Amino acid sequence: MRRLKGKGLFLLLALTLVALGASVVLGSARKAVRVSMACTTGNFSGQFENDLKVAYFEGQELGVPGFSEQRPPVLGVSADGERYIEVDLSEQKLRAWDGGNLFLETPVSSGLPWWPTPQGEFRIWVKLRYTRMQGGEGRYYYNLPNVPFVMYFQNDRVPSWRGYGLHGAYWHNAFGTPRSHGCVNLPIPEAEKLYYWVTPTLPEGKGSTYASDENPGTRIIIHE
Repeated sequence: MRRLKGKGLFLLLALTLVALGASVVLGSARKAVRVSMACTTGNFSGQFENDLKVAYFEGQELGVPGFSEQRPPVLGVSADGERYIEVDLSEQKLRAWDGGNLFLETPVSSGLPWWPTPQGEFRIWVKLRYTRMQGGEGRYYYNLPNVPFVMYFQNDRVPSWRGYGLHGAYWHNAFGTPRSHGCVNLPIPEAEKLYYWVTPTLPEGKGSTYASDENPGTRIIIHE
């Protein structure tokens, strides 16, 4: 009887250690997911929300600006190659290439060290004319209605739900230095040009569009 109790005690101790280990692993996983989320949204309509006039960013209350949009013409791709976007994190610059020709160059603000922008090769999977972004905690809480010219990207290692994208930013003007929760912030005029230049092509009169085999997203290369 005493021997059976010993085995039972050993089994109980082993199960307790397994449970504690699982708890630590799950806690770490939750923490990793929380840290790795960027500028997610639940609104994929692409429509401007007129009733949202106040934004919050890192403890400051801001007015949401209105935007007068002038849709630039979309030119055909040059004969010497495809369009693609290069983001240089060390320089904090974005360059849009039309084959071998430079279409646009602009300073950007990528993710802060504790919310890094992922590196690698990506594709745009959805374009939103406007959307609301909300997240962060404490002093880093943000609630940003009507973020303009949003181009979310993904690849096999960085899925769409993590919320990484290129977009215009009206809540700061510190372009050229890391400033974001992982997205790549652009000055609004440059974001507008880029938005209509990249694919998937936005149908006339629509505020959002998804990439498809027939309408693929532009390639994005992010590196240091």
